Amino acid sequence: MAGKKYTIFLMLFFLLTGGTGKVAAQSLKQLEAQRKAALKEIDVTAQLLKEAQKSAKSSFNRLNLLTQQIMDRRKVISLLNQEIVLIDTRVSDLNKELFQLEQDLADKQGKYAHLMRSLYNRRSLQQKWMFVLSANSFTQSVRRMRYLREYANWQKQEAMLIIKKQEEINQKQEELEKTRSEKVQLLSDRENENKKLQEEEVNKKEEYQQLEKKQKNLQAELDKKKKQAQNLNKKIEDLIAKETAKSGKASGSRKADTAGGYAMTKEEQKLSSDFVANRGQLPYPLKGQYKIIGRFGEHQHPDWKHVRVNNNGIEIQTVAGTDAQSVFNGVVTSVFVVPGYNNGIIVRHGNYLTIYANLSEVYVKTGDKVSTYQKLGRIYTDTEDSNSTVLHFEIRKEKEKLDPEIWLN
Repeated sequence: MAGKKYTIFLMLFFLLTGGTGKVAAQSLKQLEAQRKAALKEIDVTAQLLKEAQKSAKSSFNRLNLLTQQIMDRRKVISLLNQEIVLIDTRVSDLNKELFQLEQDLADKQGKYAHLMRSLYNRRSLQQKWMFVLSANSFTQSVRRMRYLREYANWQKQEAMLIIKKQEEINQKQEELEKTRSEKVQLLSDRENENKKLQEEEVNKKEEYQQLEKKQKNLQAELDKKKKQAQNLNKKIEDLIAKETAKSGKASGSRKADTAGGYAMTKEEQKLSSDFVANRGQLPYPLKGQYKIIGRFGEHQHPDWKHVRVNNNGIEIQTVAGTDAQSVFNGVVTSVFVVPGYNNGIIVRHGNYLTIYANLSEVYVKTGDKVSTYQKLGRIYTDTEDSNSTVLHFEIRKEKEKLDPEIWLN
């Protein structure tokens, strides 16, 4: 009975510890994947910073890139710390399990040795027969013989089970110790990351101070950018309003989702549904190296507490010579020009629209049908502002402005 209970205990122990190890392994893989993604982001930003060499005047875009780079480096360091802590915790748990198993093994070995000594004392055939024949009945004699045989076998099996479990945990411990050694090696990398982080923070501070020295120019540039963004928004809204009004007057089986909204044909209704179905799966509006340096909505500027930024889309920095591409099938409904954002394109996907602004060249014209990944135009490179190449990208449903990052994959 005791043997059965102990076997059940071992089975439960195995299941519990095995489950814990699996969770720990999954957590480590997740952390490692996140760390690799963050390192990739750092490489991308480093390339963009190299592309946007510091010019005679400090750049908002360069400062934004430095801010993102610092955030990514901190994330890598944090993930490394989490991985090491998780490994240390797992190793500690395994040491406790191993200690308990060694105690159990020693106990079993002691009992087994006691049995062997007892059997040794009864080693003669006569003594063995005396033990068996001293029983009160034949049935009891048979039971005693079976008992001697089964008890010896049971002890051996118990010892083998514990040894096997000990070997298994030793193997796991070796694997984790090896992983821990790799993480310890990464501590050196972490120190290098810290040094790079400090250097970048110094560069950011210098960049910030250069802009602060020109406070009047800084405020003027902020006001200029704000006015340019307002003009862009007004231009887009005017174009959308005209197209919406035109759709309402058109004949045929057009239907609007909302009162006063864009009246769609059946083909456009289908296109709109397909666009919605791909929410979170749309490709980015460009290929190659890129970094989001301006996010959607109104928020506090990361470096100037007195400045709040309101963005109707996102700003994506890339390298010179990159083309903007359509994120979904659609129709070009407008090609326009706005100071500060150069050329812009509106692509309609039913009652959804994507906007691509700050283009130096345009490859399409109004009325063109475009497909996913099709090149729409060359993104403008500002040679006077650290050679920055930034695409302004928006997604809208009718008049409603949407966060593009939620829609992109």
